Amino acid sequence: MNEDWTRHEVEATVAAYRHMLQLELSGQSYNKSAHRRALLPKLNNRSDRAVDSKHQNISAILKILGFPWIPGYKPYGHFQKLLFEVVESQIASNKIIDEVALTATSLPASSPLIENFSGVLVAPPKFDHKAKEPSPPLYFSSPNKRDYLEREARNISLGRSGEEFVLNFEHFRLYQLGQRKLADKVDHVSVSKGDGLGYDILSFDVDGRERFIEVKTTAFAKETPFFISRREIQFAKSNEEQFHLYRLYDFRKSPKLFDLVGSVGKHCAVNPVSYICEFP
Repeated sequence: MNEDWTRHEVEATVAAYRHMLQLELSGQSYNKSAHRRALLPKLNNRSDRAVDSKHQNISAILKILGFPWIPGYKPYGHFQKLLFEVVESQIASNKIIDEVALTATSLPASSPLIENFSGVLVAPPKFDHKAKEPSPPLYFSSPNKRDYLEREARNISLGRSGEEFVLNFEHFRLYQLGQRKLADKVDHVSVSKGDGLGYDILSFDVDGRERFIEVKTTAFAKETPFFISRREIQFAKSNEEQFHLYRLYDFRKSPKLFDLVGSVGKHCAVNPVSYICEFP
């Protein structure tokens, strides 16, 4: 079915997604299939696949709004203007979703105790160098939106817990490679030497070469954007073969990480989000 979705359908679909997202951010269990079954009677003979695609569109819009989305509904663009307007309106006007998002981004965190890290490292998201990251649409209008992803990035407890997790992961990795002496030399330099070096963990490759690891942690989905400083970008370029950015995701539930080696621009679109204004 190719007809455009009506306002009634869009509002019902966004409301259903928002309810699942509230449960997700609150740490409560929910069933995607059950929510889809409850939604379908409100729609005009839409298929399960069409509903899932619309949910992916909603995730893409939430990404633009700086808002966490539901894992499993990977952001997918090419959405209609009406959908953007309804998502933006429902997010801006709903106090509950605002409260649960603020709580989810600011909660303290602790590094979980894991004995076997063998399943933690996964492949990074695919990056199409020819594709251009979508800018906010021309009809993007919210003047007072919160950037919840930026708020999470400033969560000191979450960031420090992620670094501790990586410290333990590196000990495990080197022990598994039979390099116990190197494992014992792994250093949490952001603690022992202070921030500002351009990386957080000093580790080693199996041949003894130093590995400079910057850690970025999120409690949200694998594709969640992360923030990186100019210093970190410059350090990565200057240490192309030794710099590793470990992106931790789904940290509170089932931590996984992927490794971006060398210049960050090789792996993702790096977009400036702020400017400094100075007086001469």
